[in-house]
Amino acid sequence: MSVSPPPDVFDPRLYARGLPHDAYRELRDHHPVAWQDEYEVRGWPAGPGFWAVTRHSDVVRVLKDARTFSSCLGATQIRDPDPADLPFIRRMMLNQDPPGHARLRRLVSRAFTPRRTDRFEATVRRRARELLTAAHAAARDGDGTTDAVRAVTDEYALLNLTDLLGVPGADRGLLHTWTERVIAYQDPDEPPVLGADGRPLNPRSPALLAEMFAYARGLAAHKRDHPGDDVMTSLAHADLSEGELEMFFFLLTVAGNDTVRSAAPGGLSALAAHPDAQRRLRAGEFAVTTAVEELLRVHPPVLTFRRTAAEECLLRGRRVRRGDKVVVFHASANHDERVFAGPHRLDLARSPNPHVSFGDGPHVCLGAHFARLQLRVLHEEALRVLPPYEPAGPPRRLVSNFINGLKSLPLRLLG
Repeated sequence: MSVSPPPDVFDPRLYARGLPHDAYRELRDHHPVAWQDEYEVRGWPAGPGFWAVTRHSDVVRVLKDARTFSSCLGATQIRDPDPADLPFIRRMMLNQDPPGHARLRRLVSRAFTPRRTDRFEATVRRRARELLTAAHAAARDGDGTTDAVRAVTDEYALLNLTDLLGVPGADRGLLHTWTERVIAYQDPDEPPVLGADGRPLNPRSPALLAEMFAYARGLAAHKRDHPGDDVMTSLAHADLSEGELEMFFFLLTVAGNDTVRSAAPGGLSALAAHPDAQRRLRAGEFAVTTAVEELLRVHPPVLTFRRTAAEECLLRGRRVRRGDKVVVFHASANHDERVFAGPHRLDLARSPNPHVSFGDGPHVCLGAHFARLQLRVLHEEALRVLPPYEPAGPPRRLVSNFINGLKSLPLRLLG
């Protein structure tokens, strides 16, 4: 029996229509490690292609085996960076391999302890309640609908992050601008910055990060003179070079914001689309902590991460050459029938739930505890403040093969 060629899951424009679950399943069943072409999209140049890894067990293997599948050789985005930028990009912990990675992770872990993040719960809860209450009131006074992204989740994620980092309130808009530039670079709503050759500039290049890095240096100097109970104070007093501190600020600003900014509306969208599950959650049939894990499984904030083969190897029977790009697909792994019974069923009591929405291995998400806290509190307060809700129209999705983002989420509040 002939098997059809592997479907394309590279094109970022695919994801504006929703996650390509039919393509993911075909890949898992027939092409679990499949070669994908990298063609030019919206001015971004073509690349050499990559291996798409879609089964849960293989995704976990790649993420755990840093010796074979390197984060450092070509960094962690599908597109290859300019070779001249690689030394700069490798300063970031995300783009390093053990043992150097472990040193940086230990240093920043001291600033990102669960004890510190737990102390923010009262502030996070008050913010969730205020934003949800305002959204409810505006919907009641209007047509009964609200855009949960604009009214609640964007502001919620950004303000929580800046509190944790210790960024002054007047500067919070800067973080939003920088995050949009880095995360939404494939989306037509975020026009790229063009170089002298007319080609888009990599938003992670030194030129486009200079403003953010200057701000990070200034904020660190301020925290040394005026310390606070925040992450930037801890980083400013840690044994970090100036370049390492800049890259940590970049990583925490972008990843720390967009993880919750993507997962929060994704969870609300899933509950709106499954009224029976929402009703049972409201009735207390499920623990919110367990429900959050299932919402993360069905809507992971990150779609893909790239590794580079450090040596020739076999992966699910395919010969991967040294230097080949190997890209894991989190949303596909989270819907693998080999691991999750009824993977397209929203089961808010699902346990165990070994999703890979926060990754695995040495690079598992450092801020996962704070992200889970924010998501749990948001849903707890939504159950208290909002009446039942349903979709008021389709969400607008980010054009991206990296971030599983929602640009708007229209909800109808039923009360």
